[in-house]
Amino acid sequence: MPPRIPLSLPRSKKPEPPSRPYPPVPIERSVDFCRVFIDGKRMPGNKRIGDALDIVQQHDNAFVWLSLKAPSDQQMEKIAAIFDLDDLVVDDIIDAHQRPKVDRYDEQLFMVVRSVHYRDDEEVADAREIISTGEVQVVTGDKFAMTIRHNAPLPDLTGKLEEEEELAVLGPSAVAWAVADYLVDNYLKVADYLSQDVDDLENEVFTPRRQINIDKIYNYKREVLEMRHAIDPLAPALRNGLANNKDLLRKALRTYFRDVQDNATIVSDRISGFDERLSSLLDASVAKVSLQQNSDMRTISAVVGMAAAPTMIAGIYGMNFEHMPELGWKFGYPAVLLIMLAAMLGMLWWFRRNNWL
Repeated sequence: MPPRIPLSLPRSKKPEPPSRPYPPVPIERSVDFCRVFIDGKRMPGNKRIGDALDIVQQHDNAFVWLSLKAPSDQQMEKIAAIFDLDDLVVDDIIDAHQRPKVDRYDEQLFMVVRSVHYRDDEEVADAREIISTGEVQVVTGDKFAMTIRHNAPLPDLTGKLEEEEELAVLGPSAVAWAVADYLVDNYLKVADYLSQDVDDLENEVFTPRRQINIDKIYNYKREVLEMRHAIDPLAPALRNGLANNKDLLRKALRTYFRDVQDNATIVSDRISGFDERLSSLLDASVAKVSLQQNSDMRTISAVVGMAAAPTMIAGIYGMNFEHMPELGWKFGYPAVLLIMLAAMLGMLWWFRRNNWL
């Protein structure tokens, strides 16, 4: 039998149109501001990046301060090409999960400082939101200072440099000091809030007959540990950065940086103390709960012991034997009740005397 000829040939699938790439996001989307400082004084208004660089090239003591908010890969690559940033710096900026550090790349300094934000435990639904951390990165060169923030609210600190004209004259590294000083000052404020919270937790734990919330203590300890991870490496990083990069930091500016380093050390010690106090509170809370449970079990045992004597007597007289003492006695029933009561009162006196009840 000859093979059947198909009535219609299979239709070939139309090729899918090539996917269109998303258009690149302009750099301006990630720019908070772009300011120009000349001889320690800020020029009014914001500038475009290209215009700002043209202006600073015309003056000896001038620099650009560019502030960015979480730039994308494409945006950062364009900015890196404009400012001639090292590839490792670009990778660290995009990655945005760095420890506090101060690194040098030729004539540029790259500094990372973690931000810490505190919210009262009554304002948040989850105790893990009491302390949140972010990251601020600062890149300084000969004619520019660049700040990049990731999940870190950072106010406009250009006014801080305007107030400190003797620092703004020292060049772009003054921007790194302004950022580090602001963030470390915020550490001190958070430490004050935590000090009050830890004091309140101690009062809760050591107040007699007060319910102990061990979960709350543990949550605070976890938040304090997160803050320690964010701030503890900063003081050693600043110390090494000042020692190894004296040629890029003027003497007056190094003095200001040392003050920031001292404050970072103070905060680190205070937070470490809070961590130890919370560990002690956890141990004390567990011990207090165990003692309370032991006391409750002792009270329950005393009550059961007081009920054991009447139960034993009732059990004996509940046995169905014909010849039992006092069964035919007229006052046997009230006498047995009095004996039960006397036994319970005697045990009650003994338990109270030994602080079981």
